[in-house]
Amino acid sequence: QVQLMESGGGFVQAGGSLRLSCTASGSIFGINTMAWYRQAPGEGRDFVAVISSGGSTKYADSVKGRFTISRDSAETTVFLQMSSLKPEDTAVYYCNADLMDSTSRWRDYWGQGTQVTVSS
Repeated sequence: QVQLMESGGGFVQAGGSLRLSCTASGSIFGINTMAWYRQAPGEGRDFVAVISSGGSTKYADSVKGRFTISRDSAETTVFLQMSSLKPEDTAVYYCNADLMDSTSRWRDYWGQGTQVTVSS
């Protein structure tokens, strides 16, 4: 069984910083990309950032220059360093991983989400 466990959300004032973490655990036989998405109240789930197993990154235009995605050396934990936060960054942030599980198939897995609230 595979789990993605997120942490690091919270409440911060505009201009502040937060660091999100997400660790994949369980019967994992390979991880390709790991990514962050977010969902604001009443909105759909939007892409934020992605990092490949080789370290290539891509960001949504709305967070470029403010957010940085990275992975640990074991490549099972992904981080999202968020700086210069704005009230419009308020959302539930979800971790996503494209990984091979015990079925020997590549599947998308999601974390349970962590709330980030930015006050003006």
